[in-house]
Amino acid sequence: MIFSFQQRAPLYRWLIFGIMSLAYVLAVFHRICPAVVAVDLQEAFSISGSLLGLLASTYFYSYAIIQVPAGLLSDSLGPRKTVSVFLLIAGLGSIVFGLAPRLEEALVGRVLVGLGAGMVFTPTMKIISEWFSPREFSRMNAIFVTASGLGALVAATPLAFLTSLWGWRASFEIIGVVTLLLAAVVFVIVRDRPSDAGLSATTGSEGINGVSMAPAEEISLWQGARRVFREKYFWIVAVWAFCTIGIFFAFGGLWAGPYLMHTYGLTRAQTGGILDMLAFGILFGCLGMSFLSESVLRSRKKVLVITSVALVAELVLFKFCYQALPISLLYPLFFLFSLFSVAPAVVSVTTIKELFPVQIIGTSIGMVNGFPFLGGAFLQLVAGRALDAYGETASGVYPREAYSALFLVLLIAAVIALVCACLMKETYWSYKTER
Repeated sequence: MIFSFQQRAPLYRWLIFGIMSLAYVLAVFHRICPAVVAVDLQEAFSISGSLLGLLASTYFYSYAIIQVPAGLLSDSLGPRKTVSVFLLIAGLGSIVFGLAPRLEEALVGRVLVGLGAGMVFTPTMKIISEWFSPREFSRMNAIFVTASGLGALVAATPLAFLTSLWGWRASFEIIGVVTLLLAAVVFVIVRDRPSDAGLSATTGSEGINGVSMAPAEEISLWQGARRVFREKYFWIVAVWAFCTIGIFFAFGGLWAGPYLMHTYGLTRAQTGGILDMLAFGILFGCLGMSFLSESVLRSRKKVLVITSVALVAELVLFKFCYQALPISLLYPLFFLFSLFSVAPAVVSVTTIKELFPVQIIGTSIGMVNGFPFLGGAFLQLVAGRALDAYGETASGVYPREAYSALFLVLLIAAVIALVCACLMKETYWSYKTER
């Protein structure tokens, strides 16, 4: 059956894309799930907000650290082998986390999960660049990142329901087994490029992409890495990603759950319902941002500036009205928060791709992709310390005013991101000359 797909290149590339999207759904699930079980984790390990922030942030630190190797391995070893091996690591890490009797073992599990999940996004960008044309890259990138919305959705209400039935430990063990099975599927079916699927170079470049491929200049891994690090606009995008997407990871990936429970007294199920809106923001926002950039504004920079302004405005609202917002208003606000923070990532990735030649796509995207996770880890920890500065009440929750300090931390990061967006280089027209 696999070989029959390989003889039908247009269909086969979508099969590969679907499998890699499913892998990314699991990677995002592992990233977001602490927000739903945060209170359970605090009780299970008897830890403070700072230690909970540390536990959640270990995923982001390990994810960020693996991004440079992810790019290099994608350009050398190849995405298929890289993703297969590291999904095995992620699956084992999830099982270790579910079985962990103490905080130390839980930290080890989260580190393994972060390392494994960190090898999905960048290799997939490499696969997309091989199987789809430059004109298709932005759209395919948006569709792929939309899968992260499904991961966030699964990590909200469904996970809350699953943990209510079997507990958070069994839930993570089940997800670990599913991740191991997916690693095998990637190894058996996915191919790095059309030629690996038995298609000639001519068939792959013209029959699939509909364009002729000019001979590419050879760029060594070391030359590629130096070229990326010497590009000043790379660093501007990197800092923007550190702040903007880091804000989403810090709040949506951890502290949003405690905020809703402590400030509004919501149940886990009610909290999961509001957190679902983060997922819907990704599901609708990623394709929307791509369409806005490609067909409406015809600009990468304008999209990032507009969304950065909107994120600052929303965080100002949260900062000063953190406990006075009607619960019914929280649903659209959480949707917009996701729309303005993580959804624009599809445009920033396309910007990085257009700053550099196709030969070092894996290296350039891998390098920039570490910054959002460093930002998430840093802001999760800083936010946890801001909450701890107020201390917990007699009932074991943070006082409402503590969350004003949390939103101040996020607001400062959003202002920095806005400055970076204004300094970015417009790259929209560069892809027109790639072929």
